[in-house]
Amino acid sequence: MFFILSKTLIYLLVPTIWITIILIYAYFTKSQKRRKRSLLIGLLLLFFFGNGYIGNKAMFLWEKGVVPIAPLKAYDIGIVLTGITDSQREPHDRVYFIRGADRLLHTIQLYKMGKIKKILISGGSGVLVGKKVSEAGDLKRTFLYCGVSEQDILIEDKSRNTHESSVFSKHLVDSLGIKGSFLLITSAFHMRRSEGCFTKAGFKVDSFPVDFYSNDNNPSLIDLIPSEGALSDWSLLIHEITGYLMYKIMGYS
Repeated sequence: MFFILSKTLIYLLVPTIWITIILIYAYFTKSQKRRKRSLLIGLLLLFFFGNGYIGNKAMFLWEKGVVPIAPLKAYDIGIVLTGITDSQREPHDRVYFIRGADRLLHTIQLYKMGKIKKILISGGSGVLVGKKVSEAGDLKRTFLYCGVSEQDILIEDKSRNTHESSVFSKHLVDSLGIKGSFLLITSAFHMRRSEGCFTKAGFKVDSFPVDFYSNDNNPSLIDLIPSEGALSDWSLLIHEITGYLMYKIMGYS
């Protein structure tokens, strides 16, 4: 039930939905006072959530910071989380990557540089409807194409969310009697929730955030103009913070 709710209620957390509802109300209300007030609120929300500077600052404060590669010790296992492919797209003769492919690319780099000895890919299918295709299987194929030895790849492909990913990954490494050091690899915006889950599951992990949405560049005038990119980033951020808080309440992290 929690999985279904988490996948459906996300649509109520999108700022564009709030703005649209307010503007629809402004259009249909017969009260001039309420119409003006609704239009003002809608425009203010559009300016706030569409403002690239404000959105970037908020995301920068939330994302875990970049970790330099050179000082990293060698880890026994790098745990990379899925959620970066379009498993519903056909034909299934290739892997279709979406935003977040840095999770895979940086994992390959860490492996090639000797910073991680083995790779644990964690994540099954998180879709509610449609054909359930294992994302972990897709990533394994890509790792093999890129020269990662098959004996250095472990797969957990039953989980549907971050909580299950941490629990099922712990069961896997315990069943194999694996002891050692672990490096958690996922998108920077998703690292806080992931760290909490894997720690709760019994892992002692260090984190390696990738796929950064924010930057520390100086703002420009164009950042003040409402953009669809800023609205999209806010939707992602609100969804992630809500998920983080819900996981805390549920005792998942």
